[in-house]
Amino acid sequence: MTRLECLAPIIPAEARLAVLGSFPGEASLRAQQYYAHPRNQFWRILSALWGEDLVHAAYPRRVDALHRHGLAVWDVYASCHRQGSLDSAIRQAEPNDLNRLLELAPGLRAVAHNGAASAREMSRTRALGVAVHRLPSTSPAHASWSLARKLDAWRVVFEEAGVWA
Repeated sequence: MTRLECLAPIIPAEARLAVLGSFPGEASLRAQQYYAHPRNQFWRILSALWGEDLVHAAYPRRVDALHRHGLAVWDVYASCHRQGSLDSAIRQAEPNDLNRLLELAPGLRAVAHNGAASAREMSRTRALGVAVHRLPSTSPAHASWSLARKLDAWRVVFEEAGVWA
């Protein structure tokens, strides 16, 4: 099995909040874009929070929106072995150096884990000395929460961190 490598982080210097996934899915790795699976709700949630259509936007415009709103995006794992896209299939994961978040975004106020697999690394993010949150996963595999319920949970964290609208 080939060792997979994560995507380069998107960490704007002015970031106030970092959303951390576990590791990119197959669609994201193929496209070299965060949250590239068309059923992943990440861009849909940001569109609703920020009042702009990022779902249908080209990836560079999505990245620009992250910068404008002070949102960093990265994953807790730098590399791993995995068949498919499920977090439960991640094996031999190597962690990312999450201290880079504070080095590259000194005004960071909070970290939000996108889903349970990422949240397993909360002890590492708590060591950063910022607020740490666990958000419901935007993955299509996490269908037990409605989009409206996820949006409500994400809105609270975004408002607190100052990356709202």
